[in-house]
Amino acid sequence: MISILIAASVGLLISILFTPYLIRVFSKQGFGQEIREEGPEGHRSKRGTPTMGGVAIIVAMVVAYFVAHLVDVIRDSSNSGPTASGLLVLFLSVGLGLVGFLDDFIKIRKQRNLGLNKTAKLVGQLVVAVVFGILALQFVNDNGLAPASQHLSYVRDLSLIFFPVPVFILFCYLLISAWSNAVNFTDGLDGLAGGAGAMVLVTYVVIAFWQARLSCVETPQAACYDVRDPLDLAVVAAAAAGGCVGFLWWNAAPAKIFMGDTGSLALGGLIAGLSMTTRTELLAIVIGGLFVVEMVSVVLQIAVFRTTRKRLFRMAPFHHHFELAGWAETTVIIRFWLLAAVCCMFGLGLFYSEQLGLGGG
Repeated sequence: MISILIAASVGLLISILFTPYLIRVFSKQGFGQEIREEGPEGHRSKRGTPTMGGVAIIVAMVVAYFVAHLVDVIRDSSNSGPTASGLLVLFLSVGLGLVGFLDDFIKIRKQRNLGLNKTAKLVGQLVVAVVFGILALQFVNDNGLAPASQHLSYVRDLSLIFFPVPVFILFCYLLISAWSNAVNFTDGLDGLAGGAGAMVLVTYVVIAFWQARLSCVETPQAACYDVRDPLDLAVVAAAAAGGCVGFLWWNAAPAKIFMGDTGSLALGGLIAGLSMTTRTELLAIVIGGLFVVEMVSVVLQIAVFRTTRKRLFRMAPFHHHFELAGWAETTVIIRFWLLAAVCCMFGLGLFYSEQLGLGGG
């Protein structure tokens, strides 16, 4: 528990103190956001706001994770330090953050709202996802557990759905691509993705901590969890949640800096990684319901327009629909935050109810 608190606190402090430095440096270098021409009129004033602020979240997350482990080892030299699961989730998040950084940098250099082309972005996500998928089946511990499972999971493995290795790697790519793009779509208003992401990450802190308390290794029973390194996953989630909250101090409306694709792809990868390593891929759809709605709105908009040549929403992603309907930006943000909070609470309720259904408490 102390490691989780340290990770969250250090992540918060680093992010809240490091972000102003990034604002100054990026402003001096002219690393300003480009705004798409077809976007809401009110967004034109945001042109030139420093972007790539996701660097602060990534740095805060990584440093906070290792500081928490350093303190843990100092307190008790018998502690083994970072785990395979924790390091793999960090790799996934940082790897996708690097893809996003390249995308943001190209946008800035070419002064347009399009960075990496679709093929380059797909290849970048594919490489990171494939490496993660392969490594996630390695590092089997003494209890026969790898960081990820080849079974599809809700809260525990669904025994009827098993992925052969090639199919599992494809599944990893699809899941990671979906989550990273979903968070990317949501990152269109000041603080929207950062606030919602922090809520999802805090939810995963609770889930992973609960799994650690009822690990099948520690307390073998019908209601235990077969997760390789749940406590370390809670530390990763706490470090990232602290980073998101610290960044949100500067990213909340009116934003002094945007997270850019650097932050949104990293956060999406983090959610995907946590869902796989905690065996909650299906439950994550509920927990991250806001991100799912945003992505589905884009898919529906494209499908309906190509079929009927009419628009289902005034603009997609979904949050722009309400802006064009006359809602103030802050109203949209706060109400979508509330939706994100409801999704997280509902997800936690489903997680706990499943535990009770098996006789746990």
